[in-house]
Amino acid sequence: MDARSILIKARDGLPLSKAEIDWFTKGIASGEISDMQAGAFAMAVCTKGLSRESRVHLTHGMLQTGQVLNWELDGPVLDKHSTGGVGDAVSLLLAPALAVCGAYVPMISGRGLGHTGGTLDKLEAIPGYRTQVSVEELQDLVADIGCAIVGASGDIAPADKRLYGVRDVTGTVESIDLITASILSKKLAAGLEALVLDVKVGSGAFMADPSDALALAQSLVETAQGAGCMCSALITDMNQPSAKAAGNALEVIEVMEALTGTSIGTPLHRLTVALGGEVLALGGLAADAADGEARIEAALNSGEAAERFGEMVAALGGPHDFVERWRDRLPAARVMVDVHPTDAGYVAAIDTRALGEVVVHLGGGRLVATDQLDPGVGLSEIAPIGAQVDEARPLARIHAADEVKAKALAGRVRDAYVLAERAPEGSPLIHERIG
Repeated sequence: MDARSILIKARDGLPLSKAEIDWFTKGIASGEISDMQAGAFAMAVCTKGLSRESRVHLTHGMLQTGQVLNWELDGPVLDKHSTGGVGDAVSLLLAPALAVCGAYVPMISGRGLGHTGGTLDKLEAIPGYRTQVSVEELQDLVADIGCAIVGASGDIAPADKRLYGVRDVTGTVESIDLITASILSKKLAAGLEALVLDVKVGSGAFMADPSDALALAQSLVETAQGAGCMCSALITDMNQPSAKAAGNALEVIEVMEALTGTSIGTPLHRLTVALGGEVLALGGLAADAADGEARIEAALNSGEAAERFGEMVAALGGPHDFVERWRDRLPAARVMVDVHPTDAGYVAAIDTRALGEVVVHLGGGRLVATDQLDPGVGLSEIAPIGAQVDEARPLARIHAADEVKAKALAGRVRDAYVLAERAPEGSPLIHERIG
């Protein structure tokens, strides 16, 4: 085989065989394929697309370029993936809850991307928490505790790491085929038996248009199933943050409130229950999604999920008493400023992406890859759609390193809100189920 022949087929929109894709992805991982050729491949896929079969082959080819985990456990290996949003800390709640229900959860997660927060960044707000471990340590942690939330090692899908870097500088990040293969090559390399996907749609999602979100959800589910993993997806609302806080330590606070029973029934809690119920049913640990939801509720309400979360934190270098003393352990910003509306009214709409960008500019996310995060900054008390706001009830509270930055960004928070004289009708948290 040779790269030129494969690129010509991809350019012309012809289907690529498994052997051709396997050869090409191995060349990407080894360096035999040049950046120029990898970029040409990405552009061809972006413009011409892949067939369903070729998309499965690309996913499988990329995951096979690295280590694929094998498990000998007494329960199913399950996981969840979100396409990213603002205030989306479901992973921190769901992983320990699934473990309590008998699942094993090797949750390989990522950092913040653009305006969205990253699971690893949230966890690193916990003093001492290590997000980078070897594959062997990950397997030991999952076997002992039932869950571990960590970053991908260099041994997991190295072809994806290189291809993603090429996509980032060639304008091909948005390709649904390439997004699908990128997400699933890393997830399926963890040796999963079942996976539930949280595909966000709305003003704070990468896929703001419902038709794009549906296309991505269908692509992910079809490809995962084609690669041999039980999978379904929920298309969920991101027209407002999933939590009342956005920012690394602030979201951990909301997670701990949910785990310890002081914050129940919030969108974050309901999403966790829905996604958990779905994947428990897929993995055979529940009769159906409703039964699975009841099991996740029980794990959260009993305090067992909080205990399991504490065990994971301690095993990965965090405080051994984190569940008991989390308020003392988490960093806090120096300055807090409430942002009030110019006129009273009801929240009719939110530019959720704009709120995420405020968190980034406060120092809670990266403007360039080398930026050091401030874990204590962000937004709290975020007014949801339908809330009444006025001089007494703010739109949000800014947590900042200094007063100058807080006041400079207050206008952006105010501009992200649209107010009305009457409260709008509510919209569903879960729009659709795929698979």
